[in-house]
Amino acid sequence: MATSGMEALMSSDETPPSMPTFGQALRYWFKLGCISFGGPAGQIAIMHKELVDKRRWISDAHFLHALNFCMLLPGPEAQQLATYLGWRLHGAKGGIAAGALFVLPSVFILFGLSWLYMAGGHLPWLAAIFHGLLAAVIAVVAEAVLRIGKKALKSPTLWFVAALSFAAIYFFQISFVLIVLGAAVLGYVGNRLLPKQFPAGKGHGAAKDSAPAIALPPTPKASWTRTFTITALCLTLWWLPVFAIAGWLGWGSTQAQQGLFFSKAALVTFGGAYAVLPYVAQQAVENYGWLSHPQMMSGLALAETTPGPLIMVLQFVGFVGGWQHPGALTPFAGATVGALITTWVTFIPCFLFIFLGAPHIEKLGEQPRLSAALTAITAAVVGVILNLGVKFTTHALWPPSGGFDAFIAVLAIAAFIAMQRFKIGLMPVIGACALIGFVKQLAFA
Repeated sequence: MATSGMEALMSSDETPPSMPTFGQALRYWFKLGCISFGGPAGQIAIMHKELVDKRRWISDAHFLHALNFCMLLPGPEAQQLATYLGWRLHGAKGGIAAGALFVLPSVFILFGLSWLYMAGGHLPWLAAIFHGLLAAVIAVVAEAVLRIGKKALKSPTLWFVAALSFAAIYFFQISFVLIVLGAAVLGYVGNRLLPKQFPAGKGHGAAKDSAPAIALPPTPKASWTRTFTITALCLTLWWLPVFAIAGWLGWGSTQAQQGLFFSKAALVTFGGAYAVLPYVAQQAVENYGWLSHPQMMSGLALAETTPGPLIMVLQFVGFVGGWQHPGALTPFAGATVGALITTWVTFIPCFLFIFLGAPHIEKLGEQPRLSAALTAITAAVVGVILNLGVKFTTHALWPPSGGFDAFIAVLAIAAFIAMQRFKIGLMPVIGACALIGFVKQLAFA
């Protein structure tokens, strides 16, 4: 009996599961959107554990091919990976559901936190909490520079690319877009001429042996008709709200300008949220004046505490910019329109890229020169993130009110040591910094 039971168990492990219904997948995508903390690495790990190891909806090899492809695209790779996997399981409706539900919970949560930040900013206890969060952000950005740099800077030339990108954006204010384009060309050409100095990324590891997954139906073939239809539909959905807001409030309004700016930002967000944040800070803070550097840092801290992609910090930028520059609207209405249009133009392009590229994913996911271009971009991003950290730290330690903020300096060092030396998680560090800021306010009130 024991032997037959073992044989039955082995047989069940070797038998592919049945195709999930759309309702089953929908419930999973909603759950994923609610629990997807930990940044892209954590989100991808959650999807792999659930979809590959536990449910066996996707094979390990297929998952890794898809992930490597998404790494080559601008935008949040975890959200794009969810979109592709949803599309692979249930077509267009599956991709739309997976991609949208990955983002929607964080949209509502961050909207509420943004309102609390702006409406309650005059409250001393709340201001003290956000003051403490500044230290956490300094530590988080410093940790990101080390973590990404350790993975990306694999050759002396890539170290030079990182240093050059820092100098370009910090001293000469060269556009982040030009830095990304230059790094991409350098990596693509450099891989052909000096492959050891511009190595192609090794992806996310080789596929491992695992139990059989669902036998998925064949992918639809790419065609000019399909390409034109998807492009026309996505571009219409992308730009129609921008033109509608411009017709309503005028092209000079903050909300219309946000629609234009974040549409451009969506095309250059290679390397994750930390890569685009310096560009957003440079433009939104220094060029448009929608918000201040301390407000930008607070937004990053809030985005870190919510599920979903970290790029959701852009919604906070749109909210604060609309609140502080509402034009003909009330501050809340201006903030609402700003937040919605920012979120819309940030994520709609992700669906365009995935739906256009999905039929080619097996062929494009392992292209060495494209991968080398991404490696060079990531090296440049290290320098750009360092620029972000230097600017954030400078504005936090030497605030406009004058003097040196020793409290933030000490707390930031302690937070960094906690994450680096003692491997304490991001959420506890952020919570501790907020609590310490609150306690300091009580002690010295």
